[in-house]
Amino acid sequence: MDVHLTLNEARVVGCLLEKESTTPDQYPLTLNALVNACNQKSSRDPVLSLTSAEVTQALNNLIDQRLVSEESGSRTCRYKHRFCNTAFSHLQLSEQERAIVCLMLLRGAQTPGEFRSRSGRMATFGDVSDVESALQEMVSKELVVQLPREPGRRESRFAHLFSGEVDVPPAIKAAQSDRERIRELEQEVEELKVEVERLRYQLKANQ
Repeated sequence: MDVHLTLNEARVVGCLLEKESTTPDQYPLTLNALVNACNQKSSRDPVLSLTSAEVTQALNNLIDQRLVSEESGSRTCRYKHRFCNTAFSHLQLSEQERAIVCLMLLRGAQTPGEFRSRSGRMATFGDVSDVESALQEMVSKELVVQLPREPGRRESRFAHLFSGEVDVPPAIKAAQSDRERIRELEQEVEELKVEVERLRYQLKANQ
C-alpha cells in the first residue's frame, strides 16, 4: 500500500473523515477546530495533546501526499481530506468501509462489536455479521488485517494497514504460541491413544 501514515497524520485524517460525517456544517475544518478534534479525550485512543505546530506539520505532510487540501477563505484557511471517496482519490470505500477506516484511524484496532457500537453517526450495520462481512472484504483488498485473538477476548480485533505492517503485541504472540503447543500436544496424545489401542488389540490377538 502506497499510503504510510504516522500517528499524527492518521489522527488528522481520521478527524477530517469523522467531522465531515458528524458535523458537516463545520466542515472543512479550521486549524483550531482540527487541533481540538485531534486532542479530544473521548472517542480517541491514544489520547493525544498535539500542538498547533504539530498538527500543521502533519497537515503539510498530508498536503504533500495529496491526502489533504487547503481552502483559503476571506478569514482563515480550512482543511478537507482527499483520502477517500473524492475525485482525487484512488481509494473508493462504501459507507460502512469508510466508517470502519475512520474508527481505526481514531481508535486503533477494534473488534467487530466495537465497530458496530461506535459507528452509529457514520454508517448503519444491521448486526455484527454485517460488520464482519465488511471487514473480510477489506481484508481481501489488503486495507485491514485480522489480529490473533487475545487471551480473554471472544472476538479478534482488526487493524488498518495505512501505517504499514501491524506489530502483534508479545503477549498475543506468546498466547498464540501456547495454543499451537497445546494443539501439538493434543495431536500427540491422540496418536498415542491410537497406538495403545493397536498394541492392546495385538496382545489380545496373540493370547
